[in-house]
Amino acid sequence: MTIELYTWSTPNGRKISIALEEMGLPYNVHPINIGKDEQFAPSFLKISPNNKIPAIVDSEGPDGKPVSVFESGAILIYLAEKSGKFLPKAPRARVEVLEWLMFQMGNFGPMLGQAHHFRRMAKEKVPYAIDRYSNEAKRLYGVMDKRLGQVEYLAGDYSIADMATLPWAARHPWQGIELETYPNVKRWYDAQAARRAVQRCMLIP
Repeated sequence: MTIELYTWSTPNGRKISIALEEMGLPYNVHPINIGKDEQFAPSFLKISPNNKIPAIVDSEGPDGKPVSVFESGAILIYLAEKSGKFLPKAPRARVEVLEWLMFQMGNFGPMLGQAHHFRRMAKEKVPYAIDRYSNEAKRLYGVMDKRLGQVEYLAGDYSIADMATLPWAARHPWQGIELETYPNVKRWYDAQAARRAVQRCMLIP
């Protein structure tokens, strides 16, 4: 069994690299260069109809047949269930992981992505947009900092919620964020950055 990973060096792509490394699942990397619009290739759209990376193909799906999965949160849940790691089966603990995973998917990702766009990439610098998304980034880091002052990792134990969130936090300079301002986030960030699986994934693709 080998997972086919279609990805690029973005925060969402890094999530899946981290998970595969942490779970010890064998995989092959297929770079999808989004700078060259390779995500619009018909062959990739069959796997990821929203023309976004990452996506995976598992040759041994739940019924023993190949299955493709797109959307990074769905992929993380799929891989956690397949491997039996980093997503608890106990209902209360599972809910906590899913809560913080959805926090990343719905907030600590989309909002930071907008901060990246308006702060770094937009041809026109729009002060309102820059302030709006920079301030929302600060608010979200504050939410995390409060949470991480209570627990070691976002859901208590290390989980797919942390794997999803770290790659976005890794681009804190793009968001106008100084991690020292959020000491609990910095402690969490440094602990993950020291993990061998995380270090390996940063070289992929």
